[in-house]
Amino acid sequence: MGSFLCFSVIVVLLVLQPCLAKKVYIVHMKNHQIPSSFATHHDWYNAQLQSLSSSSTSDESSLLYSYDAAYSGFAASLDPHEAELLRQSDDVVGVYEDTVYTLHTTRTPEFLGLNNELGLWAGHSPQELNNAAQDVVIGVLDTGVWPESKSYNDFGMPDVPSRWKGECESGPDFDPKVHCNKKLIGARFFSKGYQMSASGSFTNQPRQPESPRDQDGHGTHTSSTAAGAPVANASLLGYASGVARGMAPRARVATYKVCWPTGCFGSDILAGMERAILDGVDVLSLSLGGGSGPYYRDTIAIGAFSAMEKGIVVSCSAGNSGPAKGSLANTAPWIMTVGAGTIDRDFPAFATLGNGKKITGVSLYSGKGMGKKVVPLVYSTDSSASLCLPGSLDPKMVRGKIVLCDRGTNARVEKGLVVKEAGGVGMILANTAESGEELVADSHLLPAVAVGRKLGDFIRQYVKSEKNPAAVLSFGGTVVNVKPSPVVAAFSSRGPNTVTPQILKPDVIGPGVNILAAWSEAVGPTGLEKDTRRTKFNIMSGTSMSCPHISGLAALLKAAHPEWSPSAIKSALMTTAYVRDTTNSPLRDAEGGQLSTPWAHGSGHVDPHKALSPGLIYDITPEDYIKFLCSLDYELNHIQAIVKRPNVTCTKKFADPGQINYPSFSVLFGKSRVVRYTRAVTNVGAAGSVYEVTVDAPPSVTVTVKPSKLVFKRVGERLRYTVTFVSKKGVNMMRKSAFGSISWNNAQNQVRSPVSYSWSQLLD
Repeated sequence: MGSFLCFSVIVVLLVLQPCLAKKVYIVHMKNHQIPSSFATHHDWYNAQLQSLSSSSTSDESSLLYSYDAAYSGFAASLDPHEAELLRQSDDVVGVYEDTVYTLHTTRTPEFLGLNNELGLWAGHSPQELNNAAQDVVIGVLDTGVWPESKSYNDFGMPDVPSRWKGECESGPDFDPKVHCNKKLIGARFFSKGYQMSASGSFTNQPRQPESPRDQDGHGTHTSSTAAGAPVANASLLGYASGVARGMAPRARVATYKVCWPTGCFGSDILAGMERAILDGVDVLSLSLGGGSGPYYRDTIAIGAFSAMEKGIVVSCSAGNSGPAKGSLANTAPWIMTVGAGTIDRDFPAFATLGNGKKITGVSLYSGKGMGKKVVPLVYSTDSSASLCLPGSLDPKMVRGKIVLCDRGTNARVEKGLVVKEAGGVGMILANTAESGEELVADSHLLPAVAVGRKLGDFIRQYVKSEKNPAAVLSFGGTVVNVKPSPVVAAFSSRGPNTVTPQILKPDVIGPGVNILAAWSEAVGPTGLEKDTRRTKFNIMSGTSMSCPHISGLAALLKAAHPEWSPSAIKSALMTTAYVRDTTNSPLRDAEGGQLSTPWAHGSGHVDPHKALSPGLIYDITPEDYIKFLCSLDYELNHIQAIVKRPNVTCTKKFADPGQINYPSFSVLFGKSRVVRYTRAVTNVGAAGSVYEVTVDAPPSVTVTVKPSKLVFKRVGERLRYTVTFVSKKGVNMMRKSAFGSISWNNAQNQVRSPVSYSWSQLLD
């Protein structure tokens, strides 16, 4: 699934290294300062490039992309000296080296309660809702699409909405007339940033054909999760068999290929977002991210702001850098930031040790198996060999044996390949403290079982203490109704939000572990070059998988409530999310089995039924987001560049970023023991609705809500309430955190907001 690359900008002056090659830079312009002599921004950008000192090398070809709808500026191939000259221009906000973002790489409709036997859904039958979703377009920025998949079957779909301005682009392996239809209505690719990096010394990877076709599988998996048509008898080599379908199976799909073998380049992502906005998507789904930084430096955040202003819901994955705290990506408040949880399906596998002890783990191995005879089990104390890194295993030591491998450093499926190539006949993949008890099933190339940390430690001790350790592996297929579920995935990135601590992130969690969806037939289920197997569906895990679940649910909400803003849709999904699992216990964290917190699960796990009729919503206008940005003490030109308005003055701003009308609370106690926030809720339920407040607060904080009752005379009425949080005297909470909630309740609805508390200094 890939881990994050740090967001870095390297400024190297030509004076220091005169021989440096050109690189791609994204240039943020003050677009309102365009001279009247230029007909278009594109012409102006070209003139800027040609005016540079090395103008002999600055020609039309150095301009890769002109942005307008998603961003103010352009991407260009420049040498560091040219980049520095542009930085000194009064017309330029900033010049940033192109960033590489990484991908955050069926049962879920039933798990979410989306099967069709549910009767009326907030006044809509499932059929009516699905029919309404035919007018909704989900744009997916990813690795492209495998159009032959049955998940893009358009049987029974009406004509493409007339407002749609997108198209399918052709390539050497992609024919729009053959590969696009009334379901897959858009397929584009953006590769200029990638091609520039691939032509240099950045990579020696073979180039992919320039087309929308998915050679990786990730993009096909995510887009079919969001909106795949129902496909009967789907499975991964017999695992998880059943009907595979997306969350919004009648919604339209438009794919924008922005990710290539070396990653997803910011310049290409921004071009994809630009095009998706102009094409007319209703939802944007991005299962990718980079490190965190200020919003004016975050290309996804800036593109998402433009999309939000056009009424587009933007759903992004939180990242796979958990369980580390403060590891989130895509933290802007106008983005739906999605973490990952488990579902109630598992793939049990077993390691029976020589002493008769049977250890339970998981696996998607689909080969012949090992039989019943135990074979020797080995585990190296050498650090690289214990991790089964490439080239680390001695064939003399492992031939004909099962190898115990520690999880971490390299891909789980690669470890199996390393064992196989060294002559091993099986693998036990044992978690370490970092991944705790989280179990992720993989389609290994040899018999393999993954086990949690505690059982892993038990097996490690067995190998060390037993004279002739041995084991045999066996496989149990697919089981459902696993309890407890959901459990927060250990890999799911965590808060607190390091960019704006006053905004609680992630927003929600959704299904992200062992998810079955469509797959590219250009690659095996492991993604390894030596995996020659081909399958139409694959099972994957990551916040990449949870993000499109929420994108699809957002499309359903958009279909049911076309008048709702992106923030209203987001609020509905957040305030109706649940925080208790199928055993009616508080959500747990796979990292160590302890109780989860809102820094891991946000508002909780999405509940699409309740989200359709949330009762109340927290709405946020673009002007509110501008007041939020003004409260961050950014330079005015940085704020103007994000919101693409030259007349922003910040005369109106929040005293504190946490004052924005967000559906959750993040309270920071600094110099004062008192934090006070006012929120406004809009009645989207019945006229005459009455709500009373319930507060759950930790012992260290007193919480007062005024008024404690809200009486709505009419639909659409907006009422305010004020919450006062007081940190109690004499309580030392430095370096600690605490959590609670505020809920507005009546007989029909519970409108719940999580609250996180942090203390930055000792208060008297």
